[in-house]
Amino acid sequence: MNKDYIYIILADDDEDDRMLFKDAFEELKINTKVNMFNDGVELMDYLNSPDSILPNVLFLDLNMPKKNGIECLCEIKSNKRFNDIAIAIFSTSSSEEHIEETFVQGANIYIKKPSDFTTLKKVLGDVVTINWQYHTSGLNKDNFLLRL
Repeated sequence: MNKDYIYIILADDDEDDRMLFKDAFEELKINTKVNMFNDGVELMDYLNSPDSILPNVLFLDLNMPKKNGIECLCEIKSNKRFNDIAIAIFSTSSSEEHIEETFVQGANIYIKKPSDFTTLKKVLGDVVTINWQYHTSGLNKDNFLLRL
């Protein structure tokens, strides 16, 4: 893991959401490197490549073609190589069923995509500066859903 910057991956099929995400990180005063994938198959092909650099934080959309976020989450959690990746579910859905399922499957935090750019920047800044080792040691449903 590189200590000079926070390595972030976003898997999201919505091009507008990817561009807003990238723009938000460019405006934040946090040293990050952002890599983006259009769907779950691209993401998992990258992560499963032996020479891939694993992210510090993975933002995972739920509704993607080819392989959805839940399928990616389950695959990631079944591989010990990915144990140190903090997984933030990043979705337009605020369905209790999705929140519960991703919590049970081992995601670290659930974020409903903000509707405005200022809130998006704040949320992304907050998520990437969390001390994940501390945050996940007492993981419970109360601190799983990031409320705006």
